[in-house]
Amino acid sequence: MAVDTAAIDFTLGSRRLLSVPRRLATWSFSLEDVLAGALPDAPPLGRDGVRVLSAPTARLDDIAARYPGFIAGGRQDYRRHYIAMDGSFADYMARFSGKTRSTLRRKAKKLAEEMGGYAVTEHRSPVEVEAFLAAALPLSAKTYQARLLNAGLPDGPEARAAMLAAAEADRMRAFLLRAGGQAVAYLALPVAGPETGGTLIYAHLGYDPAHARLSPGTVLQMDALERLFAEGRYRWFDFTEGDGAHKELFGTNFAACSSLVLLQPTLTNRALLSARAGFDASVAQAKALAARSGALGRVRALLRA
Repeated sequence: MAVDTAAIDFTLGSRRLLSVPRRLATWSFSLEDVLAGALPDAPPLGRDGVRVLSAPTARLDDIAARYPGFIAGGRQDYRRHYIAMDGSFADYMARFSGKTRSTLRRKAKKLAEEMGGYAVTEHRSPVEVEAFLAAALPLSAKTYQARLLNAGLPDGPEARAAMLAAAEADRMRAFLLRAGGQAVAYLALPVAGPETGGTLIYAHLGYDPAHARLSPGTVLQMDALERLFAEGRYRWFDFTEGDGAHKELFGTNFAACSSLVLLQPTLTNRALLSARAGFDASVAQAKALAARSGALGRVRALLRA
């Protein structure tokens, strides 16, 4: 588990206002770890501490006990959504209400009608993944995740090499949705765990914001899931850390998880986490006020602009 430069971010909606770098080890938890309530081996410490990603909330006291005296901060609690991929795609669709199934069909129909049709391509081999990256990387640069959060599809040599190595081992599934002669949405899914019964990792989903009203990400997700269920190879589809409407819609189950940092108890780190806690409290109060006034949707749209 590598030690790298991580940031303590101060974010307002979809905008990162400030980032303070810290040298942190990363202690991440797989879905299998979470479902088993297990603690994987803790990493060697970074100079400033450790970043804990998507750990089972019920085990946070045990995690903190591994680092006595360290100060915790930046905690986020959320439901980690996942799909249990037992059964067929038809079985999966049957879990939705009739209204939701109808809505999903309408989204696909509307996208096809307004864009003059669409096509989804699947990319598995190294050559296919190279083609995927050639189309998806320029699209990723348009997304708000890339523009505002530096969280688009990674475009460095190490990330590219990792994706190609996964493709060589038949552990990469990538999908592109094209419409109107261009790539409109992409989905990248590394495969973890055993060859049979493994886990699809929801690594990157993005779409052209110019077509957001046509829900291309939702349409692509449905098409990809139908193909993945047909393989009969996977046990789980892991939406990883963080909550969200898209994950909640498609997930069949969830687990209570948390992410946080544990920092060396220096005066600088104490001040940093205190400032972050105060900032988060102010944002939460402003969000509650906007929700009560009915302005929350408009504020979110402005922050993504």
